[in-house]
Amino acid sequence: MIEFQDVSYGYGGRELLTEMSLSLPPGSFHFLTGPSGAGKTTFLKLCYRELQASAGRVTLFGQNTREMGRDEVAQLRRRIGVVHQDCQFLDHLSLAENVALPLTVADRPRMDQDLADLLAWVGLSDQARSLPRELSGGERQRAALARAVIMSPEVILADEPTGNVDWDMSLRLLQLLIELNRMGKTVVIATHDLHLIRQSKAQVQARVLRISNRRIQQAGVDL
Repeated sequence: MIEFQDVSYGYGGRELLTEMSLSLPPGSFHFLTGPSGAGKTTFLKLCYRELQASAGRVTLFGQNTREMGRDEVAQLRRRIGVVHQDCQFLDHLSLAENVALPLTVADRPRMDQDLADLLAWVGLSDQARSLPRELSGGERQRAALARAVIMSPEVILADEPTGNVDWDMSLRLLQLLIELNRMGKTVVIATHDLHLIRQSKAQVQARVLRISNRRIQQAGVDL
């Protein structure tokens, strides 16, 4: 589904990631960890073709990203849901409208019942008409997750989704991502929180990808 073959990425004459080779198969669950500035966000951006590798080959759903045109990249991104760390929303739209925005951009019909079910799943039914400024940090993170999955993507990439919430909310977000994985979605969570990784051990068969010295290492769940 996502394959890296001897992939490197750098900018400004500095190599940030080097010689990465790995495969993220359908239905797998991965944690991506490493120190701040190691390149976790860069790795995720390579996974959804926000960035292009400096060297090597990235293959997404069987397609070489170097051979993709703009329309092919747009189609690809409908198959990948991304939960960004900064959780940006349009301030003049309600929570429900923000969550449904990917459908509007893709010119797909909005099914109100499906949207209501999705908001109920993330526990935000009562906040559907709230504006972003009225939401707590945890509510914003759950709204970001709902927006990421509204197009029924095959892959979910979450960049530090629990970085700005308390432990109870971190566990709630983790549970939602585990439920998505049980539905057959490939899930990658970038996090520096080793306690969160250990918490997942009893619930999901996860692998840990650790970025160290510009390289990516594959490990088990024991850290």
